[in-house]
Order: sequence, then structure tokens, then C-alpha cells
Amino acid sequence: MRVVVRVGGSVVASPLNAPLIGNYVDLLKDLRKQGHEVVAVIGGGSLARQFIRVAAELGLEEARRDWAAIHVSRLLSQLFVLCLGEAGCGSVPVSLDEAETCLKRGKVVVMGGLRPGMTTDSVAALIGERVKADLLVKGSNVDGIFTKDPKKYSDAEKLDALKFEDLTRLFEADQHRAGINQIIDPEAVKILRKSRLKTVVVNGYDAENVLAAVNGERVGTVIE
Repeated sequence: MRVVVRVGGSVVASPLNAPLIGNYVDLLKDLRKQGHEVVAVIGGGSLARQFIRVAAELGLEEARRDWAAIHVSRLLSQLFVLCLGEAGCGSVPVSLDEAETCLKRGKVVVMGGLRPGMTTDSVAALIGERVKADLLVKGSNVDGIFTKDPKKYSDAEKLDALKFEDLTRLFEADQHRAGINQIIDPEAVKILRKSRLKTVVVNGYDAENVLAAVNGERVGTVIE
């Protein structure tokens, strides 16, 4: 199976969590040993948003604020690459072409951001579409997708399954902005609706949830 694993920066980098990063590195290695082709996309989390705030205070426009966040996500991705050793690409791809080339070499690809105007959700959706992935699994800071933001509303209910067409009406934001913090960003929703890439959103604080999703177990929220 060809799998894209989206690791939320809110999970591994808000604050930086060395043991959990180590668990994800082990997971990526195990998936490769099991014969899966794997791309991981790492978010920048609160550290990236901190850089965005500083960039704004310095008077930088939206695109340059995005670049600050992109470089944070690439730095975190490089940490994964270093831990993967020979199993990884040796560097963080900065284009879809580079990522696809690395995947064809049988390596675990680890990516951060690509360009302004999109989050790492969109990167995960784009690389999934590009390599014709079978599955995208997102490890988030909640148990799945809810009818409302569970951090704001106590009556929010978790949804076990969704159709791609349901995503837009569930989310508040409908366009990108630097530092957007939504369980799946608006641009990624558009890409997923077009590519129909099966997506599972799970609680990322336990890397085993990602493995469960890859194995077809009922976990999180399935979008297809």
C-alpha cells in the first residue's frame, strides 16, 4: 500500500515531544518493513505559529509569514530524516518531483511545507494525489472529526465516517491564512474532494492509531 502519513505539529511540536517523535520514526520504519511505500508530512505546530506572529510584528506580508512557517516545518522534518538514517531520503524534499523521486528509490519520504498559500495538510493531499496514494492518515490533536470544535463546544459529537462533500460545511474557515489551525485546511479539502483520496483522521498522540488505520481497523474518522 502507498500511504501518506500527516503528522500534526500540534501533536509532536507543541511543545516538541522527543519520545513521540521517536515513536513516529519507528512507525515509519515499521511500515516500510511491512512493504508499504510511505510519505510523511510534518507540521510546524505552535513553533511555526510563533514565527508567524513575530514575522507579522516585523511587518512582513502574508507570503513571507508563510515562508517562516514552512522553514520551521522543514526543520522538524529534517529531524525525522536524521532519525530515519538509511531508511530515509537523507534530506527533506522541497518539491513534489523530489519527493516522488525519493519514493521511487524505496525510501521513506519526509516533507514539510512547500510554498506559501498552503499548509502541510495541502502538501499531504498534493503528494498523495501525485503518487496515487491508497490512503492518507492524519494524526491530529483530537480523536477525529466532530460536528463542532470539541475544544469549544461540550456537545460536539465525533463522526465515524464522512463523505468528501461533507467537509466544507463542517469547517469554519474557507480560505487559507498564515497560521490557520483547522483539522483539515480549506485548500486540502479542495484537493481531497478532487482526488477522492481515502483519508482517516485519528488521535495522533498515539502513533499506534496511525498503524491501526493503515491496517483497516475502525479508528478516528474515515473520509471517502
